[in-house]
Amino acid sequence: MTLLVHDVTLTYPDGESRLTALDDVSLEVPAGTLTAVIGPSGSGKSSLLAVAATLVTPDSGRVVVAGRDTVGLSAAEKSALRREKIGIVFQQPNLLASLTAAEQLQVMAHLSGRPAKALRRRALELLDAVGLADKADKRPHQLSGGQRQRINIARALMNEPAVLLVDEPTSALDHERGAAVLDLLVSLTRERSTATVVVTHDHAHLERMDRTATMADGRLMPAPEPGAGPGALSGVRAS
Repeated sequence: MTLLVHDVTLTYPDGESRLTALDDVSLEVPAGTLTAVIGPSGSGKSSLLAVAATLVTPDSGRVVVAGRDTVGLSAAEKSALRREKIGIVFQQPNLLASLTAAEQLQVMAHLSGRPAKALRRRALELLDAVGLADKADKRPHQLSGGQRQRINIARALMNEPAVLLVDEPTSALDHERGAAVLDLLVSLTRERSTATVVVTHDHAHLERMDRTATMADGRLMPAPEPGAGPGALSGVRAS
């Protein structure tokens, strides 16, 4: 299953006119691959993630998540789609101070109606996958920044999403911990066949990506993959 953003335009009110945040943007991310989106502040990267996550409805265009066209879906239907098919890794983990690492994950899946024991097993499995099996009963203040970000990633995977949207996952980490987080995202994407989009400012991580595209003034422009030849970006299309 893939993520497809097709001919999307998004504008916001700006005084008596409107500001164009996304200008006829198209992007396709196949399952099991990672696409990096880079670009300066204000170029439209956050708007692209918000539209892909169905948090913001574009003025025009389509967003298709795991084969489901989101055009015309109600707010409740979009909420259900996000819960079942989309994982979001925010720039800051925003973990709840009173909850353990395992409980952070279990809270995310509580609305699924699965038994508590099943949720606990799933949480422990994911913590093991991100290398934190021994931290299941630790609270955020007992964890390092890199460990909190790993929990952030595990939490986003709790409902087995088809699409994983990641916003600046290494911005608060040093180079070594940032590289470890990117390696983790790569391995989880491959193992769980998610269609992963990573917004990043750190070009040192781009060699780990399958594709890279640059946002500028609301438009998405393909950029060459490290070491790739012509035609290497067939899955990333500029509008």
